Amino acid sequence: MTRVTEHGGGVWSLKVPIPDNPLGHTLVHVLDTGRGPVLVDTGWDDPASWTELSDGLAELGLAPVDVHGVLVTHHHPDHHGLSGRVREASGAWIAMHAADIAVLRRTREARPGAWLDYLAGKLAAVGAPEEHLAPLLAARESGRARTLPGLRAALPDREIAPGELLDLAGRRLRAIWTPGHTPGHVCLHLEEDHPANLPGRGRLFSGDHLLPGISPHIGLYEDPDDSTVTDPLGDYLDSLERVGRLGAAEVLPAHQHPFTDATARVRELLAHHEERLTGLLSLLAAPLTPWRLAERMEWNRPWDEIPYGSRTIAVSEAEAHLRRLVKLGRVEAVPGSDPVAYVAVG
Repeated sequence: MTRVTEHGGGVWSLKVPIPDNPLGHTLVHVLDTGRGPVLVDTGWDDPASWTELSDGLAELGLAPVDVHGVLVTHHHPDHHGLSGRVREASGAWIAMHAADIAVLRRTREARPGAWLDYLAGKLAAVGAPEEHLAPLLAARESGRARTLPGLRAALPDREIAPGELLDLAGRRLRAIWTPGHTPGHVCLHLEEDHPANLPGRGRLFSGDHLLPGISPHIGLYEDPDDSTVTDPLGDYLDSLERVGRLGAAEVLPAHQHPFTDATARVRELLAHHEERLTGLLSLLAAPLTPWRLAERMEWNRPWDEIPYGSRTIAVSEAEAHLRRLVKLGRVEAVPGSDPVAYVAVG
């Protein structure tokens, strides 16, 4: 596996492995600036991942101690996990959108077991069977909640403001707020001529927002203390259209590989979600709980073969699609149903 790829114009990517994950690795991007290298994401907090990040930097004649700053596209551990260790090594600043900083702060400050309590209650409310709830309750009782990823994730010391031209010496990098995958996901638009003179407007570090061959997970924004009814899928679709209008010459995502024609990829993803929403309306001709809906949706494998943790993610995605359909007035909750069931309207 090639550890380092040069993209020209003072930009490289490093493959940092994600343990036990089919995605394989996170593409950590290195951006040369007048004050030293800046990383876009850092990878999972794991000894092998740290070694790969360090070795990749060494191939560029650098070390973690040389890093000037870290720009985090979103708070997930395969993107933000090693940020704290980079800061410990170098004194680098860490920047993230305020909405995702709030998620990190809430996670760090929650009492042990609070997340598992919330998750178990939420899954029960959407119709999860007892056999799915049992491991969560067992983990709660055993104290394993203290080992969940992200509980000790580093708090950033800078906020990335939407539309901001970031203070990077010698570079023009603008923050584009793209909520959907997380509430504070950002893409970063390098507003400079493409080094290979490809047609379009610069390059886009897209994180998980825009990927060449897969659609990112769109679940619910989870905040146990906030009753606001969010619409993550609506946020994501709006963000996609905004990114499509940028007309970037090339996209440098955090997974898979770089690609061109971002506008065409945006159109594909918009069509994919429209097709999926239409398919869900057919499934909802009769009332279904979110869990039963998730069982009937099309995934990359049959429901019986989906691992335990991935089922929780799948039902969250089903809920996000339901929220969108409810907001559009095409689905409604069945009055008095417990667990709550939804049905198509009209």
